[in-house]
Amino acid sequence: MSPAPRIRTFAPQEWDIYKSLRLRALADSPDAFGRTLSEEQDRSDAEWSTRLAEGANSKWDLPLLAELDRVPIGLAWGRIDKSNPGVANLYQMWVDPIHRRLGTGQRLLDAVIAWAEAGNVGYLELGVTWGDSPAVRLYTRAGFQPVGPPLPLRQGSDLVGQSMRLYLAGGPA
Repeated sequence: MSPAPRIRTFAPQEWDIYKSLRLRALADSPDAFGRTLSEEQDRSDAEWSTRLAEGANSKWDLPLLAELDRVPIGLAWGRIDKSNPGVANLYQMWVDPIHRRLGTGQRLLDAVIAWAEAGNVGYLELGVTWGDSPAVRLYTRAGFQPVGPPLPLRQGSDLVGQSMRLYLAGGPA
């Protein structure tokens, strides 16, 4: 039996690991994200470092790293909306293809949900490329429901993205 993936918060100085995973995610699954590989590759190392340091040191952000035997295999980023602290968002969710079906995506999702509930957030939102995919099935099993109409994933794309929402028990009544 395979060991369980470990989920932890990125340390601020681990920007190079974050950068590597994020670029791998965009290369592997270009239609799963609103940003493109070329957009993210254009960032300087200083920008990557600042992005992660600000997120790791913020009460509004939860940059997560999934590891298996200390090897980085996935990431996710939770963010509470500063202008509306009752809303959190899930971004950048990705697991390396050779490590899928180990429960890593579920563990990342559970960690973001627990964090949002502890922060008394009313609901968690995300955007997903719409269709019959493992990602949509994961979010649906967790209780997320579509919100609003599907919209183009990005300008010029034939794919559509769908906003989904999960109402949380820890949120205000």
